Amino acid sequence: MDLDESLRPGEPPWAYVLRLAAEKAAARIEPGELVLAADTTVVVDGEILGKPRDEDDARRMLRLLSGRDHTVLTGIALEEGDRRLAEVDETRVRFAPLSDAEVDWYVATGEPMDKAGAYAIQGLGSLFVEAVEGSYSNVVGLPIPRVYRLFARLGYDLKDFR
Repeated sequence: MDLDESLRPGEPPWAYVLRLAAEKAAARIEPGELVLAADTTVVVDGEILGKPRDEDDARRMLRLLSGRDHTVLTGIALEEGDRRLAEVDETRVRFAPLSDAEVDWYVATGEPMDKAGAYAIQGLGSLFVEAVEGSYSNVVGLPIPRVYRLFARLGYDLKDFR
């Protein structure tokens, strides 16, 4: 899928992830097909931290997160035929203060390179997470409770989730 993930001028972070999720879902939709798409980003001081461009960018992001709270936003889009639902989930995460040695070690593992905000809470990045306020699965990249509620709004129920 060739999707322009550039931030549009004046676009707030919540609108950005919502737009990307909706565009991903629309790009995959076939008649009668059920499509779930999502996009996750990290926001600190209003700055969107997507996937790092390189190791130096990963170090920059990790230093920016060090010892601070940040927000993880995931836009979710669910489409089935002409029915479309889209929402944003928000989680607050507190990072421990990181030493330069910790940042260098973590970047050297390679884990930060394809992760929004340059960390994976479900991996080695969990070493640096002091607190999570909200959905843990949102920080991983798909807020399961919110996705379930979207499916319920489309008429699916628990027997459909086996």
